[in-house]
Amino acid sequence: MQPFVSSRKLRNAFCLTPFMLIFSTGISFGSGGGESGGLTVIPDWTVLIQMANFLFLIWVLNIILYKPIRNVLLQRKEKVTGLEENIEAFEKDVQDKEDAYASGIREARFKGLQEKDHLLNLASEEEKKIIDRINEKAQADLAKVREDIAEDAEAVRQSLLKEVDVFAEAIGQKILGRAV
Repeated sequence: MQPFVSSRKLRNAFCLTPFMLIFSTGISFGSGGGESGGLTVIPDWTVLIQMANFLFLIWVLNIILYKPIRNVLLQRKEKVTGLEENIEAFEKDVQDKEDAYASGIREARFKGLQEKDHLLNLASEEEKKIIDRINEKAQADLAKVREDIAEDAEAVRQSLLKEVDVFAEAIGQKILGRAV
Protein backbone atom coordinates (compact mmCIF):
# COMPACT_ATOMS: atom_id res chain seq x y z
CA MET A 1 0.00 0.00 0.00
CA GLN A 2 1.10 3.51 -0.70
CA PRO A 3 1.47 5.68 2.38
CA PHE A 4 -1.08 8.46 2.73
CA VAL A 5 -0.12 11.92 1.58
CA SER A 6 0.65 14.02 4.60
CA SER A 7 -1.56 16.97 5.43
CA ARG A 8 1.42 19.34 5.04
CA LYS A 9 1.89 18.27 1.41
CA LEU A 10 -1.84 18.70 0.77
CA ARG A 11 -1.81 22.15 2.37
CA ASN A 12 1.18 23.21 0.27
CA ALA A 13 -0.49 21.95 -2.89
CA PHE A 14 -3.73 23.79 -2.08
CA CYS A 15 -1.89 27.00 -1.30
CA LEU A 16 0.03 26.93 -4.56
CA THR A 17 -3.03 26.17 -6.67
CA PRO A 18 -4.52 29.72 -6.60
CA PHE A 19 -1.20 31.25 -7.61
CA MET A 20 -0.87 28.83 -10.47
CA LEU A 21 -4.43 29.67 -11.54
CA ILE A 22 -3.70 33.37 -11.51
CA PHE A 23 -0.49 33.11 -13.47
CA SER A 24 -1.84 30.60 -15.95
CA THR A 25 -4.91 32.73 -16.69
CA GLY A 26 -2.77 35.83 -17.04
CA ILE A 27 -0.46 34.10 -19.43
CA SER A 28 -3.17 32.46 -21.54
CA PHE A 29 -5.54 35.41 -21.72
CA GLY A 30 -2.98 38.18 -21.76
CA SER A 31 -0.63 36.83 -24.34
CA GLY A 32 -2.76 37.81 -27.28
CA GLY A 33 -2.68 41.59 -26.80
CA GLY A 34 -5.39 43.87 -28.15
CA GLU A 35 -5.22 42.91 -31.80
CA SER A 36 -5.84 39.20 -31.54
CA GLY A 37 -9.17 39.61 -29.78
CA GLY A 38 -8.03 37.90 -26.59
CA LEU A 39 -9.21 38.77 -23.14
CA THR A 40 -6.78 40.43 -20.79
CA VAL A 41 -7.13 39.70 -17.09
CA ILE A 42 -5.63 42.19 -14.73
CA PRO A 43 -5.27 40.91 -11.18
CA ASP A 44 -6.88 43.27 -8.66
CA TRP A 45 -8.41 43.00 -5.17
CA THR A 46 -11.00 40.42 -6.36
CA VAL A 47 -8.18 37.95 -6.78
CA LEU A 48 -7.54 38.20 -3.05
CA ILE A 49 -11.24 37.58 -2.37
CA GLN A 50 -11.22 34.61 -4.70
CA MET A 51 -8.07 33.29 -3.02
CA ALA A 52 -9.69 33.72 0.39
CA ASN A 53 -12.84 32.08 -0.94
CA PHE A 54 -10.77 29.21 -2.35
CA LEU A 55 -8.84 28.77 0.91
CA PHE A 56 -12.10 28.87 2.87
CA LEU A 57 -13.57 26.24 0.54
CA ILE A 58 -10.46 24.06 0.96
CA TRP A 59 -10.71 24.45 4.74
CA VAL A 60 -14.44 23.57 4.76
CA LEU A 61 -13.92 20.62 2.42
CA ASN A 62 -11.03 19.46 4.57
CA ILE A 63 -13.25 19.51 7.68
CA ILE A 64 -16.38 18.09 6.05
CA LEU A 65 -14.98 15.70 3.47
CA TYR A 66 -11.24 15.04 3.48
CA LYS A 67 -10.63 14.46 7.21
CA PRO A 68 -13.55 12.02 7.64
CA ILE A 69 -12.46 10.14 4.53
CA ARG A 70 -8.86 10.05 5.75
CA ASN A 71 -10.05 8.90 9.19
CA VAL A 72 -12.15 6.14 7.62
CA LEU A 73 -9.16 5.11 5.50
CA LEU A 74 -6.88 5.12 8.54
CA GLN A 75 -9.40 3.07 10.54
CA ARG A 76 -9.72 0.64 7.65
CA LYS A 77 -5.94 0.39 7.38
CA GLU A 78 -5.66 -0.24 11.15
CA LYS A 79 -8.42 -2.84 10.96
CA VAL A 80 -6.74 -4.60 8.02
CA THR A 81 -3.40 -4.49 9.84
CA GLY A 82 -5.02 -5.90 12.97
CA LEU A 83 -6.69 -8.66 10.94
CA GLU A 84 -3.38 -9.48 9.24
CA GLU A 85 -1.70 -9.71 12.66
CA ASN A 86 -4.54 -11.96 13.88
CA ILE A 87 -4.14 -14.15 10.81
CA GLU A 88 -0.40 -14.43 11.42
CA ALA A 89 -1.00 -15.24 15.09
CA PHE A 90 -3.60 -17.88 14.18
CA GLU A 91 -1.29 -19.37 11.55
CA LYS A 92 1.52 -19.53 14.10
CA ASP A 93 -0.85 -21.09 16.64
CA VAL A 94 -2.02 -23.65 14.09
CA GLN A 95 1.58 -24.46 13.18
CA ASP A 96 2.47 -24.86 16.88
CA LYS A 97 -0.52 -27.14 17.40
CA GLU A 98 0.37 -29.20 14.33
CA ASP A 99 3.95 -29.53 15.59
CA ALA A 100 2.71 -30.53 19.06
CA TYR A 101 0.30 -33.04 17.50
CA ALA A 102 3.03 -34.55 15.31
CA SER A 103 5.37 -34.65 18.31
CA GLY A 104 2.69 -36.37 20.39
CA ILE A 105 2.10 -38.91 17.63
CA ARG A 106 5.84 -39.63 17.36
CA GLU A 107 6.13 -39.95 21.13
CA ALA A 108 3.08 -42.21 21.35
CA ARG A 109 4.40 -44.36 18.50
CA PHE A 110 7.79 -44.61 20.22
CA LYS A 111 6.16 -45.56 23.53
CA GLY A 112 3.94 -48.07 21.74
CA LEU A 113 6.95 -49.69 20.08
CA GLN A 114 8.77 -49.84 23.42
CA GLU A 115 5.71 -51.38 25.08
CA LYS A 116 5.38 -53.85 22.21
CA ASP A 117 9.04 -54.85 22.55
CA HIS A 118 8.63 -55.18 26.31
CA LEU A 119 5.54 -57.35 25.90
CA LEU A 120 7.30 -59.49 23.27
CA ASN A 121 10.23 -59.98 25.64
CA LEU A 122 7.88 -60.95 28.47
CA ALA A 123 6.00 -63.31 26.18
CA SER A 124 9.29 -64.83 24.99
CA GLU A 125 10.42 -65.37 28.58
CA GLU A 126 7.06 -66.88 29.49
CA GLU A 127 7.24 -69.12 26.44
CA LYS A 128 10.72 -70.31 27.50
CA LYS A 129 9.45 -71.02 31.01
CA ILE A 130 6.48 -72.98 29.67
CA ILE A 131 8.68 -74.93 27.24
CA ASP A 132 11.16 -75.68 30.06
CA ARG A 133 8.31 -76.93 32.28
CA ILE A 134 6.97 -79.08 29.43
CA ASN A 135 10.47 -80.45 28.76
CA GLU A 136 10.99 -81.22 32.44
CA LYS A 137 7.61 -82.92 32.61
CA ALA A 138 8.35 -84.85 29.42
CA GLN A 139 11.77 -85.91 30.81
CA ALA A 140 10.14 -86.99 34.07
CA ASP A 141 7.43 -88.87 32.18
CA LEU A 142 10.09 -90.46 29.95
CA ALA A 143 12.13 -91.51 33.00
CA LYS A 144 9.00 -92.95 34.62
CA VAL A 145 8.08 -94.81 31.44
CA ARG A 146 11.64 -96.17 31.25
CA GLU A 147 11.43 -97.29 34.87
CA ASP A 148 8.06 -98.90 34.19
CA ILE A 149 9.47 -100.64 31.11
CA ALA A 150 12.52 -101.77 33.08
CA GLU A 151 10.27 -103.09 35.88
CA ASP A 152 8.00 -104.82 33.37
CA ALA A 153 11.02 -106.24 31.56
CA GLU A 154 12.43 -107.53 34.88
CA ALA A 155 9.06 -109.01 35.79
CA VAL A 156 8.80 -110.67 32.39
CA ARG A 157 12.38 -111.88 32.73
CA GLN A 158 11.66 -113.34 36.16
CA SER A 159 8.54 -115.07 34.90
CA LEU A 160 10.44 -116.37 31.88
CA LEU A 161 13.26 -117.62 34.15
CA LYS A 162 10.73 -119.65 36.09
CA GLU A 163 9.43 -121.17 32.91
CA VAL A 164 12.86 -121.66 31.26
CA ASP A 165 13.10 -125.15 32.62
CA VAL A 166 9.70 -126.02 31.24
CA PHE A 167 10.56 -124.50 27.85
CA ALA A 168 13.97 -126.17 27.81
CA GLU A 169 12.40 -129.54 28.53
CA ALA A 170 9.78 -129.02 25.84
CA ILE A 171 12.39 -127.97 23.29
CA GLY A 172 14.63 -130.89 24.25
CA GLN A 173 11.72 -133.34 23.79
CA LYS A 174 10.92 -131.93 20.40
CA ILE A 175 14.51 -132.06 19.27
CA LEU A 176 15.30 -135.46 20.69
CA GLY A 177 11.88 -136.85 20.15
CA ARG A 178 11.78 -138.39 23.65
CA ALA A 179 11.33 -137.19 27.24
CA VAL A 180 14.36 -135.94 29.01
